[in-house]
Amino acid sequence: MPDGTGTPGTAHPPAAPRRPSRSWRRRVVRHVCAALVLLLLPVLTAETALRLNYTGDPAPGTRTRHRDALWLGHAWVDGRKGGKDVTALARRLRGSGIRDLYVHSGPLEHDGTLPPSVYRNARWLIGALHRELPGVRVQAWLGDTLAGESPDGLRLERPATRAAIAGSTRRILDAGFEGAHFDLEPVHSGDLDYLRLLDDLRALTRSRHALLSVAAHQIDPLPAFHSFWGATTGHPKWWSQSYFGQVARRVDQIAVMSYDTMQPLASLYGGYVAQQTGLALEVTPDTTDLLMGLPFYHENRFGHRARAETVPAAVRGVRLGLSRGDAGRTRFGVALYVDFAATEADWRAYEEDWAG
Repeated sequence: MPDGTGTPGTAHPPAAPRRPSRSWRRRVVRHVCAALVLLLLPVLTAETALRLNYTGDPAPGTRTRHRDALWLGHAWVDGRKGGKDVTALARRLRGSGIRDLYVHSGPLEHDGTLPPSVYRNARWLIGALHRELPGVRVQAWLGDTLAGESPDGLRLERPATRAAIAGSTRRILDAGFEGAHFDLEPVHSGDLDYLRLLDDLRALTRSRHALLSVAAHQIDPLPAFHSFWGATTGHPKWWSQSYFGQVARRVDQIAVMSYDTMQPLASLYGGYVAQQTGLALEVTPDTTDLLMGLPFYHENRFGHRARAETVPAAVRGVRLGLSRGDAGRTRFGVALYVDFAATEADWRAYEEDWAG
C-alpha cells in the first residue's frame, strides 16, 4: 500500500478506539442519578404528604348526614329491571344514608337532544321507588362526551346546543324526575360555556322546584397542576380550586368523582381523598350539598387500581378530610358509583364505616 512518498510502504493497523475513562463514566452516572432524583423528588414528596394525610383518627360524628347518593345504571329505565328489583333495592337502601338516586337516563345526543325512548320506563320506576322508599329523590343522570379533545361530542359553545340540553331537561322533569344530574366530560378548568349552561339549567330547575346536580372533576392536588398535566398529556384532568367553587355555587349538589386517581396503594388513595375533601370543603358554599364519590367498582387499568381504590380507604379519607375541614357541616355526603358493579364487601364497608 502506498505510504504517501511514492514508494511502497508497510501497512499499519488502525488505532484501537479509546475507551472512556472510569472518571468520565462516573460523571455520567452521577448526572443521570441527579436528574432522576430531581424528577422523582416532587413525586415522592407529594406521595409522602398523602400518606401523612391518611394518619390520625376521624372526629366523632363524622358519619352519614343522610344526604348520600347512589348512581344507578340504565337497566332501571329501559325495561331490564322490574318490580322485584325495586323491592330488593329498597331492602338494601332502607335505613341507610342514601337520599338521592341518580338514574342513568341518557346519554344525550351530540346536539343536546334526548329521545324519550331512552328513558321510557322512567315514570313507572319513579312511582315504584316512591312507594318503596318514601323521601328518596329520583334524579335523571344525563351525560355525554364534550368535543374538544376529540372531534365528536357536545359543543357547549353553541347556543343551540345549550338550548337543546335545557329542553331535554324540561322533558325529563315532565316525566316525573325530581332533578337532573349531569356528568359531562371532559370539562376543562375555566370553561365558561359550561358555566353558562349551568346558569341556564339552574333557572329552569328552580322554576320547577327541582334539583340541579353535577358530577365534578377532581381539584388540583398541587397549584395549577391541571395546566401542567394538560400541557404534557393534552388532557387537563383536574380543575382549579377556584373553578370548582364557581361550579359549586351554581348547583344544588356537586359530587366529586374522587376515583381514578392513579394512586398505587390504599393508604395513598385514602390520603388523596382526604385532601380532595378538604379542598372541596373550602370552596363549596353551605347552600350546596357536597358529595364525595366512593368507588363501588373494580377495574385495573391506567389511573385505577382496584386494590388501592377501595371503599374502606375512601370512607376513611372522607372522614379525615371532613374532620379537618368542617366536621359539623350538614350538607355533606358520599356518592356511590355504581350499583351494577358493587360487591357485598363494598356495601358492607359503606354501611359499617359510614352509614352505621
